Order: sequence, then C-alpha cells, then structure tokens
Amino acid sequence: MNNKKYFPSIITGFGAAVISTVPGLKSLMCCLLVPGAAFLAIYLYNKTMGDNQPIKLNKALSYGLITGLVAAFFTTFFDLLITFLTHSNELVTGLSQTEEIVNQYKLGPLFDASIKIMKEMVKEIKSTGFSPLYAVFITIGNFLVLSIFGMLGGLVGMAILNKRNRPRF
Repeated sequence: MNNKKYFPSIITGFGAAVISTVPGLKSLMCCLLVPGAAFLAIYLYNKTMGDNQPIKLNKALSYGLITGLVAAFFTTFFDLLITFLTHSNELVTGLSQTEEIVNQYKLGPLFDASIKIMKEMVKEIKSTGFSPLYAVFITIGNFLVLSIFGMLGGLVGMAILNKRNRPRF
C-alpha cells in the first residue's frame, strides 16, 4: 500500500485545522473549511497522479473522511491547547448568554441540568485551563461533524472534477 497517496488529505486537513484557530473562522470549519479541504485533497491527488480518470466514489469518500479526521484531530488539539494556555474559550465567554436564553424560554429541568454541567466545565477551565468533560465533548463533536462534512466535500469534489474531466463530443 502506498501511504504517500494520502498526503494531500493529511496536509489539507492540517491546513483547515490551522485556519480554524483564527478567531471568527472557527464557525466556518464544518460547512466551508473541511469540505473545501477535502475537495482540494482530491484535486491535488488527481494532479499528482497525472491521469484524468474519473474519481470513484470510494476514493472520494476515503479522501474526504481522512481529511475530516485529520482536521478533527488537530482542531481538537489546538482548541484544547489554546484553552489550557488562556484559561478561556467560547464556552467560558458565551455561558452567560446561553444561560439567559435557557432561563428566558423556560426549557425545563433537562436544560437547567445542562447549564449546571456547563458551569462546572467553565469553573474547571477558569481554574486549571482544562476540563475533562469539555475535552470529551469537543473531541466527539469534532470527529463526528468534521468527518461527515469531509466526506460531503469529497463527494462534491468528485462530482465537480468528474464533470470537468468528462470527454466532450
């Protein structure tokens, strides 16, 4: 098995994770950066192979999945590292607004319990810079969401590149 063929996915996934550390761009991670990185990975793979053969579904899904998983790993790592160094993150800064919304709409005891759990996570982050529960939630969330959007980006890339490389009569 030739492991070099997955370098485009690894590089573009890492690049998407690095870009996600820029404030304001993190919200674009799932719906723009990771699908774009998966598309770029398939495009780069096609260019390095030098053939204009149609991209197969399994290749598009695998490149998208690998791109999403690499992006999820590094995004989680960078998020936890920055949280540890600064003792702050989006959860810490946005908890008061979240609590206001939950109280305003009176969503019930389940949401009150979730606010209590979030307050405990914020307390741990402010005091030590790390919350194990936050780390678990952010890891699971990133791996699920970014792998799915990576595969979607791979499918879109396959459709665009196959249409572009189709012979014309």
